[in-house]
Amino acid sequence: MGKVTGFLEYQRVKESAEPIDARLRHYKEFVVELKVEQAQVQAARCMDCGVPFCNNGCPVNNIIPDFNDLIYNNEWRAAIDVLHATNNFPEFTGRICPAPCEAACTLNLTDEAVGIKSIERAIIDRAWKEGWVAPQPPTHKSGKRVAVVGSGPAGLAAAQQLARAGHDVTVFEKNDRVGGLLRYGIPDFKMEKHLIDRRVQQMEAEGVTFRTGVLIGKLPRGSKVTNLSRETLSAEKLMEDFDAVLLAGGAEQPRDLPVPGRDLRGVHFAMEFLPQQNRVNAGDQVKDQLRADGKHVIVIGGGDTGSDCVGTSNRHGAASVHQFELLPMPPEQENKPLVWPYWPHKLRTSTSHEEGAEREFAIGTKEFLGESGRVTAIKTVRLEWQGGTMTEVPGSEQIMKADLVLLAMGFVSPIAALLDAFKVEKDSRGNARASTDVTDGYRTSNPRVFAAGDVRRGQSLVVWAIREGRQAARAIDTFLLGASQLPN
Repeated sequence: MGKVTGFLEYQRVKESAEPIDARLRHYKEFVVELKVEQAQVQAARCMDCGVPFCNNGCPVNNIIPDFNDLIYNNEWRAAIDVLHATNNFPEFTGRICPAPCEAACTLNLTDEAVGIKSIERAIIDRAWKEGWVAPQPPTHKSGKRVAVVGSGPAGLAAAQQLARAGHDVTVFEKNDRVGGLLRYGIPDFKMEKHLIDRRVQQMEAEGVTFRTGVLIGKLPRGSKVTNLSRETLSAEKLMEDFDAVLLAGGAEQPRDLPVPGRDLRGVHFAMEFLPQQNRVNAGDQVKDQLRADGKHVIVIGGGDTGSDCVGTSNRHGAASVHQFELLPMPPEQENKPLVWPYWPHKLRTSTSHEEGAEREFAIGTKEFLGESGRVTAIKTVRLEWQGGTMTEVPGSEQIMKADLVLLAMGFVSPIAALLDAFKVEKDSRGNARASTDVTDGYRTSNPRVFAAGDVRRGQSLVVWAIREGRQAARAIDTFLLGASQLPN
C-alpha cells in the first residue's frame, strides 16, 4: 500500500497527452509519462485493502501493492526489481495493456482506480534511464538447446527465461525484424519500436540468438499473411537440431467478411494496412503502400485493432473515418457492484477515437459496392439485439461512401500450416491443443513441442502472452532438467 489515508486525500492522476493537432502530424508516442512526484501521489492512493484483487486481475500477477508502496517511499530501484519479478517487459504492458488490474482495484468500487498502468510505465522508463536494466546471463549452461518459433511477447518472454536458466535458445522469426505484432501490428504512436530493440540487445547479451527472415514450415498457397522470409526450415530440421521447441507464432488468421463485393480493390484486412506504415516509419520503402489520404475510410470492427486503423488513417489525412461495431453501444459506466473485480463491459474511447471518428454501433455490412473493380460504397443495415439474438431492422438499409475498407474483426486461429508441420493436435477453434496444468503444462501432442500465447489460447492480450511465455519456459525447463528454479 502507499499512504494510509492517501485514497481519501488524492484524486487519480492521469498521464497527459500531446494536443491532437500536434500529434496527428507524426507517428511518435504522444502520451507523457508521470513525473516522479505525480507517480508518488498516485501510488499513495493504494489502499490497505486486505485482499489486493489487483494482483489476480493482472494476468502476470504483478505484486502491485508492493511496488506502489516502494514508489510512495521513493525506493525506485527496489520497485523495478519487484516489477521485473513477474513481468519481463513492463515497458510493453505499461503502454498497450488495457489494465485489467485497474478494473480489479478495490478503490475502483467507489472511486477511480489507482493508476497502476501509469505507475508501471513510470517505473520501467526510469529504470532504463538510470541504467538499472542490465543483462542477466546464466551462471552455468545446461547443454540443452531450445527453439522458439515466433518473436512476439510470448516467444520473447519464454526465450529470456530459458536463457537465464542456462539453455541455448534460438528465436526464429519469419519477418525481417523481431517483435511479432508488437513490431508490425501496434502503431508506433502507441509503442515505439526502440523499446523492442533494446530488449533484444539485452537478450542477446544473455545468450539468446535471433534468426529473422526464417519461415518454419510453409504457408498455404494464397495465404493473406505477409511472408518476407528469406529462408525456410522444416519442422523436422528443428526437431533434429533442438531438444525442445516452443511454438509462439500467435493467431494470425484474420476473420473475413464474405459478403458480395469482398474481392473489390480497396477492401483489405487491417494487418495488410497497419504493418506497412510501421515499415515506412522504420525507413523501409513500401511499394504501393495502402494509404488513406483524402479517402472515406470505413473500419469494420470495434476493438483495439480497429482503433489503431482509425489513428493511422487520421495521420494519413483521411477525408472521413467511420468505425463499425456489430454489437449495441455499451453503457458509458459499468454497474460496478455487479461486475467488480472482473473486466467490465462498458464504452471505451481510445485516444485514436478522440482524434476523429464516427462510431456506428449495431450495424452490419450487407455488401461492398464498386465501380471498375474498386470499392466506392458499403450497403449497411441496422441491427437489433434481443436475448443475444441479432435481427436486421426492416427498412434500415443505407449506402455509405467508402474508398478504403479495413477489416479489423479479430483473428480466428493460428496459421494451420505451422501446427500441421509439427503434427500438433488442434482444439475446436484451430489452436494448438495444450493444457496449462502443473504436471504437463503447455506441452502439445508432440512430446517435445510446446505452445504458448495466442497460438494456444487464441487472440488475447500482450500481458497474457507474457504470462504464458513465462509459464511455458518453466514447463520446458522442467521437461529438460527434471525440475526448474524459474518462477511459475
